[in-house]
Amino acid sequence: MEDSRPLVDTLGREGYRVTGPRRKVADLIAGRTGHFTAADLTEDARRRGIGIGRATIFRALELFTELGVVERLDLPSGDHAYVGCEAAHHHHVVCSRCGRSEEVPDLGLGAVAQEVARRTAYRVDGHRLELYGLCPACLSGERREYRAAGPPPTGEQAR
Repeated sequence: MEDSRPLVDTLGREGYRVTGPRRKVADLIAGRTGHFTAADLTEDARRRGIGIGRATIFRALELFTELGVVERLDLPSGDHAYVGCEAAHHHHVVCSRCGRSEEVPDLGLGAVAQEVARRTAYRVDGHRLELYGLCPACLSGERREYRAAGPPPTGEQAR
């Protein structure tokens, strides 16, 4: 996300005040690529001399998440991170090495959720999907490292 306007515009459109601290958090989010943590934003604010505290950042992240323009990711490590995104329903694929993330459309998971609801008699109110792996850049780097190391030993060499 390179522009904070979608975040700020959503605040106004949804009836929330566009305060200076919220605008500053929106700018910090827009300045990030890939996923980020609240601690990352706090460090960015400190480094850039922006006078907002950790509690303000957490409250703004909570509000942006509620409005659907930031999404919380549950990382494989058990940690939580955030990513700026479009308000439309989508899912994410996240690089487990560099943190790059891409939005992907529903691709049929909504139909699966409806079928789960039908079979279980639950009312399914929502779903989210996060896929983890290596992005093309990291995968390419991994392939270059493999080629530079040469093929793995075989037969007598492996012993």
